[in-house]
Amino acid sequence: MPEDKINIGLLLGDPSGIGPELVSKLLTEKITDAVNIVVIGEKNILDKGDQITGNNNNLTIVNNFDEINFSEGNKFFLDISKGKNHSYILSKCSKEAGQSVLEALNLALDLAKQNKIQAINFGPFNKTSMIMGGNKHSDELHLMAERLNVKDFFCEFNVVDNFWTARVTSHIPISEVPKHIKKDNIIKPIKLINEAMKLNGITKPRVAVQALNPHAEFGSEEENEIIPAIEEAKKQGINADGPLPCDTSFITSFKNKNHDCIVGMYHDALQSGLKAFGFDRGVTVQGGLPIPITTPAHGTAFDIAGKNKANLEPTLQSFKIALTMAENKSKQ
Repeated sequence: MPEDKINIGLLLGDPSGIGPELVSKLLTEKITDAVNIVVIGEKNILDKGDQITGNNNNLTIVNNFDEINFSEGNKFFLDISKGKNHSYILSKCSKEAGQSVLEALNLALDLAKQNKIQAINFGPFNKTSMIMGGNKHSDELHLMAERLNVKDFFCEFNVVDNFWTARVTSHIPISEVPKHIKKDNIIKPIKLINEAMKLNGITKPRVAVQALNPHAEFGSEEENEIIPAIEEAKKQGINADGPLPCDTSFITSFKNKNHDCIVGMYHDALQSGLKAFGFDRGVTVQGGLPIPITTPAHGTAFDIAGKNKANLEPTLQSFKIALTMAENKSKQ
């Protein structure tokens, strides 16, 4: 087995959700033969996933990354159980589930800093369980950025059918959005998504930029901040276009294929369009981090956990994006 393949850390997600069964399914896909995979977590959690799906993922088990020899195979399980054999209750948030996720995630991030893995793909996390388990951040992205010593701008990308989105503001009240709509704040996600899409294989990304106000008028932000940011992006060689009115932006950009990605000013202006067109196919990419980190955009789906009904497609697409980005990054 070649040792020059990309090493991907694969995390099981919240043990009480659909993550373990999705990983169980993913490991049977042919694309996983093209990389070196290190599944990180508690062995009994993957066993539970295999039990749900009926798969038999016979991975080589190690207790330390340094025990792995990729010349002998390409799929390993890095067991963090340390004798623990906790039984996680399906469809229920818990401190124990959050702790398990955090331990696996922190180990994966440490391995990334040591360049032992070149990408991370993870099953859906549950933010409530993670906070119960000790996460001091509101989401996993900020935890990852802190752990990886990221000082520059970072943000979440959401992807459907290889159409990417980024936003200037995220989880803040609508009343606070306008004060953040400044040229310097707008140019950051434009530049970041442009570079991320290049890593994903798009040589000259066509970047659309949404307006803030209805019909790109009825306010001053377009003229004073958004258009100057677009013009500055163009000066930097970015193929930027806009501002596009929010209510038709996804028709213009996504449905009519006039752009490869879109940058919006606030959460719902992007997420409403994206989820309407492809909620069942969405992928989340953690943007601005030193390695590709991806996950399906849906949550832990407690309502169907354990029923073997989870759709693999978003997880499979997130794995493919992580692999493509890592391969292109290795060529830089």
